Amino acid sequence: MVENRIVCFVSLGTYGTMSGSVTMSFASLPGSKKVALTTFGVLTTSGAGLALMLQQSVKASDLELHPPNYPWTHNGMLSALDHGSIRRGYQVYKQVCSACHSMEYLAFRNLVGVSHTEAEVKVLAEEIEVVDGPDESGEMFTRPGKLSDYFPKPYPNPEAARAANGGALPPDLSYIVNARHGGEDYVFSLLTGYCEPPAGVEVRDGLYYNPYFPGQAIGMAPPIYNEVLEFEDGTPATMSQVAKDVCTFLRWAAEPEHDQRKRMGLKLLMGSAILVPLVYYMKRHRWSVLKSRKIAYRPPK
Repeated sequence: MVENRIVCFVSLGTYGTMSGSVTMSFASLPGSKKVALTTFGVLTTSGAGLALMLQQSVKASDLELHPPNYPWTHNGMLSALDHGSIRRGYQVYKQVCSACHSMEYLAFRNLVGVSHTEAEVKVLAEEIEVVDGPDESGEMFTRPGKLSDYFPKPYPNPEAARAANGGALPPDLSYIVNARHGGEDYVFSLLTGYCEPPAGVEVRDGLYYNPYFPGQAIGMAPPIYNEVLEFEDGTPATMSQVAKDVCTFLRWAAEPEHDQRKRMGLKLLMGSAILVPLVYYMKRHRWSVLKSRKIAYRPPK
């Protein structure tokens, strides 16, 4: 037992001596060698970090293009959505996108005061037929739509949607802008990014080449093109204009509180500009006595 303790003590002493010698040997180096070793370590670490970043951004399995950042008018800190663009975007969804894509979390009443008046939304809702019931006799019946009804689905169930689209399931567009990396930049790039595949790339029948889509082969045919529809307000329906309007509409659909949130932020900033100086003055006035006092301890005699 005594021998074991002596051995451990000797080992620990040897380890401490070795550590001290290493430290002292580095400390005893000339200044030029210290600078050289430090520079080499920094460059090695920076090079390894840069190589890791490049490997993550240019890896062979990530060949799709990343969408650029477009100057959306609603991206500013205090910028609101373009409600005229929201109205045109709804028209694009209704006439083009709703044939395949649903928006099951959006009701007709959500459009009131945003892109349409209440009377206009009632007319839009009455254009669809809704299965309702049962009635007094226990039978289901159809009725015109009303404000409380949600947007109609193009297919009764996901299986029917897959069967009609060659096995691909069209995603719901209610929150698609928040569900995709890049937001409206990705959706805009996807809608306008259809092109011919480059040399050596083959796309099987039923798929279309799009460099912004993961895998570059997408089952959705190019949905928009120049003059695909005619806007009610007379805006030229170019491909970029149609894509911009539907992306603005999808941004509003995914974040209907967008304008209200920024309005509340503006009110908070304006209130803080008045309240913060008053609070600071009161703090200086109330605490000046406590912060400037001197406390002395006098022991009892």
